[in-house]
Amino acid sequence: MEKLLLDIKDIRKSYKISKEKNLDVLKGINCQINREEIVAIVGKSGAGKSTLLHLMGTLDTPDSGKIFFDGTDVYSMKEKQLSKFRNSKIGFIFQFHHLLPEFTALENVLIASMISGKENKDKAIELLKEVGLEDRKNHRPNELSGGEAQRIAIARALINSPDLILADEPTGNLDTQNADGIMNLIFNLRDKLKQTFIIVTHNEEFANRCDRVIRMNDGLIV
Repeated sequence: MEKLLLDIKDIRKSYKISKEKNLDVLKGINCQINREEIVAIVGKSGAGKSTLLHLMGTLDTPDSGKIFFDGTDVYSMKEKQLSKFRNSKIGFIFQFHHLLPEFTALENVLIASMISGKENKDKAIELLKEVGLEDRKNHRPNELSGGEAQRIAIARALINSPDLILADEPTGNLDTQNADGIMNLIFNLRDKLKQTFIIVTHNEEFANRCDRVIRMNDGLIV
């Protein structure tokens, strides 16, 4: 199996902020991500970290440059094909868990597999075991602690066995104890499931534990 998973070539992105003015957010990003790596992206607010993560996840389109995912030029795909690719190949974890309040923990984990047309209850229960919350499977989000809700969100991100997990400040909304628990869980999942993680974080302790740190400043890797 090819070791290289993600190859990012000269990615540029700007946003129109007025009729006359564009804000250049990414100014030519080049980097590579290998399978089974845990890579942290760090930098001050406004450095372009989340924009880069969204482009890696095909949630947004670059102005120029290419992103190759396992050798495939993702932005050459049609929208329907890209949506299917995203759902099967990439898992997302955000700062806020975004669990659906009317659904149980188990149902929240199952959602992404239901969208892909292959609901897998056994796997969802197995993932709840992996994150230490099988006994909470019938609880709704308002019956879970912040740390528990984030663990459910991690299980949800893993349900389709994606090649890549993208996490945007996954510990940013948690106290120190819960943040440490989420960090440990991510490393355990990488070792057990051979998972690849790219994590935007302001938590220097978390970043320093990762295999590699990508530091960004003013739209560039420094």
